[in-house]
Amino acid sequence: MKKKDMNWKDQDPWGLKEFLLMMILEFVFVIGCIKFLVKPIYSQWFDNELYSGTLIGLTIAIVLVSGVYFMILRPKKLSWSEVGIRSFSIKYWKFIILLTIILMAGDVIVMVLTSFIGNSYENSKTEAIQQSVNFFTVLIAFISVAVISPIYEEIFYRGFLYRWLCTRFGMMWAIFLSSLIFTIIHIPTYNAMPVNFLSGIFFAWAYERTNSIWPSVIIHGLTNGIMVLLTIMG
Repeated sequence: MKKKDMNWKDQDPWGLKEFLLMMILEFVFVIGCIKFLVKPIYSQWFDNELYSGTLIGLTIAIVLVSGVYFMILRPKKLSWSEVGIRSFSIKYWKFIILLTIILMAGDVIVMVLTSFIGNSYENSKTEAIQQSVNFFTVLIAFISVAVISPIYEEIFYRGFLYRWLCTRFGMMWAIFLSSLIFTIIHIPTYNAMPVNFLSGIFFAWAYERTNSIWPSVIIHGLTNGIMVLLTIMG
């Protein structure tokens, strides 16, 4: 492993300016503009929550990944490896499978426990999938939540955000804060927020352990994909 990959937890090439730019991009542009202004337009175009939600996810993916490239990497002539896009050892596959199983079990426990205080399993996304179950809708849902979302979210929230926090506040605070921000950005899907927080912890730990975002992308994709299948079956 290269030396620059060994010390990514201790130092990073960014300052407060880059962090603030990314937070403005996320909380002002993505949440304020895309989710609350653009999403209703997409909903009118398609009159289908699944299709409009998928397009919203793709729009957010383009915005955040472009932001990482043009605001974080390109100005300093950095490669994508600086945000965790690097290979990982084959020995971590057992770890990936184990963490996926534990996370799935944890998600189920969290959903059951929060159901006692009135939290519902259903939201607009699951309802949209259940309303029209066919090969095309299942394929769209799967690509959206098991491929697109895991890639851009792990690049942004673990590759950049977790690393930035880790070099300044240490692993524990970085895991907590990055998971908290990851949870907040899923507004207005409030019923999934406890699961999102738990997932954020696992994804950050996977990155911390393997020095690559690909294991967290895989775990993220597997858990989301399984949830889609369970939604269809339910």
